[in-house]
Amino acid sequence: MRELNLDQLRTLVAIADLGTFSAAAQALNLAQPTVSLHVSELESRLSAQLVLRGGRRVVPTPAGAVLVERARRLLREADDAVDTVRGIVAGRTGRVRLGTSTGILVYLLPQMLQAMAKSHPGVDVDVQIIGTYDGLAGIAAGTLDVALVAPPEAPGDLVVSRWRRDPMMALMPADWEAPQRVSPQWLAGKPLIFNDSTTRLYKQTMEWFGTAGIVPRVRIELNYNEAMKSLVAAGYGAAILPLEGPVAEHLVRGIQAVPLKPALARETVVVHRALPLLDGATRSVLEVLKRFKER
Repeated sequence: MRELNLDQLRTLVAIADLGTFSAAAQALNLAQPTVSLHVSELESRLSAQLVLRGGRRVVPTPAGAVLVERARRLLREADDAVDTVRGIVAGRTGRVRLGTSTGILVYLLPQMLQAMAKSHPGVDVDVQIIGTYDGLAGIAAGTLDVALVAPPEAPGDLVVSRWRRDPMMALMPADWEAPQRVSPQWLAGKPLIFNDSTTRLYKQTMEWFGTAGIVPRVRIELNYNEAMKSLVAAGYGAAILPLEGPVAEHLVRGIQAVPLKPALARETVVVHRALPLLDGATRSVLEVLKRFKER
């Protein structure tokens, strides 16, 4: 037996609701012979009479009544499927897996997520904490859709675009006497709190000291910027960290922020797959991210 036809089922439901072939034809914008053909083909396909003709009102037979109720469910599901697909294509609905660092998560991402919730309430953004290399691997493997990371040496099939350039500063206990701008030579004599050695920030900080021919001694390595700040506030040492927002947002009691000499900045890029491979929800996230791009 051939599969049921949704257009024919829609016709049968309209007849059951409106009571006549002519009313169903008008409601569905069909010719009345087409409506009759839909019903005849359904009856032939199922080897069952589905409606009682001849009276002032066409009514379903017992078999037809069962099919009408099943047809209503099928049509609702079909309409829902169409709406869902259209929503995904248009970027109104969907799920986007976004990976980023703790600093961006704390200071930049909340505003982006708030804007996303207002403009695209049907898109669910699943945020994951990742490093640059894990972010690249996630995009390449298809386990992430978007990554906000330090500039990587990305494979050629990934799209990398500049997003922000945030200044890095020396965060130190408030009671330390410090110059107006901190040099590698001055900071090398202090206890230091570094990012984990697997991160790009660690590499970038080491290169900054390296320009002065210095290999700093690190007191502790951590992978969470807010924990590093807590140790700074406790007087444990100094840290070099990017400031993704106003300085005041980063300073808890007991911390001072001093510019570096030479200056240092942390660049953040947006990484994703080629545009033809992206769904509408991911495109919507990329559009909202552009609003927070550094001008």
